[in-house]
Amino acid sequence: MDQWMKKLKDSGVTYAYLILYIAISSGQIFFNKWVLSSKEINFPYPVALTLLHMTFSSVLCFILTKVLKIIKIEEGVTPEIYATSIIPIGAMFAMTLWLGNSAYLYISVAFAQMLKAVMPVAVFILGAAAGLEVLSCRMFLIMSVISFGVIVASYGEVTVSWVGVVYQMGGVVGEALRLIFMEIFVKRKGIRLNSISVMYYVSPCSAFCLFIPWLFLDKPKMDSAGPWNFPPLILFLNCICTFVLNLSVFLVISRTSALTIRVAGVVRDWVVVLLSAALFSDTKLTFINLVGYGIAIAGVVAYNNHKLKKEASGINTPGNTISRIEVTSDDTRVQLAPPNEAR
Repeated sequence: MDQWMKKLKDSGVTYAYLILYIAISSGQIFFNKWVLSSKEINFPYPVALTLLHMTFSSVLCFILTKVLKIIKIEEGVTPEIYATSIIPIGAMFAMTLWLGNSAYLYISVAFAQMLKAVMPVAVFILGAAAGLEVLSCRMFLIMSVISFGVIVASYGEVTVSWVGVVYQMGGVVGEALRLIFMEIFVKRKGIRLNSISVMYYVSPCSAFCLFIPWLFLDKPKMDSAGPWNFPPLILFLNCICTFVLNLSVFLVISRTSALTIRVAGVVRDWVVVLLSAALFSDTKLTFINLVGYGIAIAGVVAYNNHKLKKEASGINTPGNTISRIEVTSDDTRVQLAPPNEAR
């Protein structure tokens, strides 16, 4: 009886973490849109907002890990590794967040989420170009299904801003390059990092990369708008939510599998698409939108399943190194360890 109660309690905690992750990650997307929207908070400075997020995460990570020592950071990142691995990853992460947030100024949250479904296609194409992926009939079919679904969803969009589409697709390319850099650089170094460690190392680099475009793009606009009079409490809460999102990713990953976090990501995507129609006036979903997005998500699920099977076969092969990268647009986990260290 006690063992059954313990399993029930553990399952309850796991589901609570999953619900927390879905709620916070969805809420953060809505929060960013709300802050950037001219009809709401009217802080139309995506570079500045992203720079705030990265600076806040850098400071808070330092306090939690080095001052209060509540969270332990995994060691092993040398200056050489930082220069050849962390800096490229941080730069691409900055690019992803900057362009992704910029897209919200021109297109709806739902449409932006639909365009993000093309991520596996971008990762596969760039991975194939880098020699990390091998083209097969199965993968070609999966990529075709995802691409067809995104095209159908785009065709069903009532008003399409091509500027917003370019921004969003640029963010997708940045995210895909980030994953490729992880595969090329981090895998070869044999490092094992969780999401908190990644945030600790990457956030300062991303903040520096964002500071330069902020000086030339957003700062002149902020100066020309008059004295800076932005809502500090709203922006502080927005930064807190960003950090809590990364913490929730850490908690979910510590208690679940790769499959679970990917399923949670798909559920989150549907929650964002459907709720955005109720929360924002610029979101008008059509039947064609939903059909196209459903097709694309089916392709994404097939892609995730294929990757998981490939990872499992790699784990079960003697002498192979575990190489697992679990990523959504909002979170990162890198685990690279020899088989005898895997848990």
